[in-house]
Amino acid sequence: MAILVFDIGGTAVKYGVWENDTLTRKHRFSTPKTWEEMKQTLLQVKKEVEKDTKIDGAAFSSPGAVNQEKRVIEGASAVPYLHSFPIYAELEEAFGCPVSFENDANSAALAEIWKGAARGLKSVLLVVVGSGIGGSIVMNGEVQHGKHLFGGEFGFALMTETETFSDLGTAVGMARRYCRRKGLAEDAVSGEEVFQLAEEGDAVAQEEAETFYYYLSKGIFNLQYSFDPERILIGGGVSNKPDLLEKLDEQFDKILDVVQIAPFKPEVAVCTFQNDANLVGAVYNFLKKRNERRENLR
Repeated sequence: MAILVFDIGGTAVKYGVWENDTLTRKHRFSTPKTWEEMKQTLLQVKKEVEKDTKIDGAAFSSPGAVNQEKRVIEGASAVPYLHSFPIYAELEEAFGCPVSFENDANSAALAEIWKGAARGLKSVLLVVVGSGIGGSIVMNGEVQHGKHLFGGEFGFALMTETETFSDLGTAVGMARRYCRRKGLAEDAVSGEEVFQLAEEGDAVAQEEAETFYYYLSKGIFNLQYSFDPERILIGGGVSNKPDLLEKLDEQFDKILDVVQIAPFKPEVAVCTFQNDANLVGAVYNFLKKRNERRENLR
C-alpha cells in the first residue's frame, strides 16, 4: 500500500510517499497563491509519483481547524483558500482515491504517539514552540479536538495581565523583547542569536532568556496539572537546543519552591520527529480513519 502524503504550510508544501512503513521520495514546492494552482500542483505530484507507484490514498497535514466529521477546514490560517468549502470531496474526485486531513500540530502529536517519543503512551500533550505556541492534546490515544476545534491552542493562555503564553514562551517573543530593549528593529536579532549573546555575557540577553525559560516552564507546569498527561513533548525549532530540558528542569525546581503542594515535576521530552513529523502523523491519521471506515462497514 502506498500513500501520498502532503504537509501544507504557509510558505511551502512538503510531500512524500509512505510505502513499506517508510517515508520516501521527499520533496517540497512553494505554497501556491490560489486553490486552483494548489490543486493542479498536487495533481501534478500525484501524476509523477504514479508513473511507477500505485497510490491508494492521499493524507494531508494542514493548518486550520480541521472538522473531520463535516470534511471541511474551518477557522483561519496562513493559507486562507483552504477554508470553508468541501475540500475532501473536491480532492477525492480529482485524485480518484480516499483523502484524509488533520491539523498540523495534531499530526505531529500523532507521529510521536505512533512511532516517536510518546510511543506506547495514551495521554500526551504536545507543545509546539514556534512564532507562537500551539499544540495538541491526546487522551486515551485520541486527539481531543474540542467543541470549537481549538483543543491544543495553548498559546491563548493569559500569563500576565496583558501577555499570553505565545507572547512570553517563545524564542521569537524573546528576540522581539531584546530588540525593543536595545532600540533595534524588531527583527534585527533572532532567538538563536539572543541565546548566543546570553552565553557571551550580554546582560539583557540573559534576562530575556531567563524570562523565556520561566514562562515556557510555567506554561508546561500549568498544563501538567490541568490535564495530568503521562508526558509533555516539545516541538518546534527550540526543541533542538541541547540544554533546553536542563533549563526547564531548573525552572520547575523554582516553581515547586512556590507551589510546594505540587508532588512532582512534569515529565518532558523533545519530539523524535522534526521536519517529517507532520507527514508521518498525517499517514497515521489516514490509516486510522481507513480502519474506522472498515469497522463501520462490518
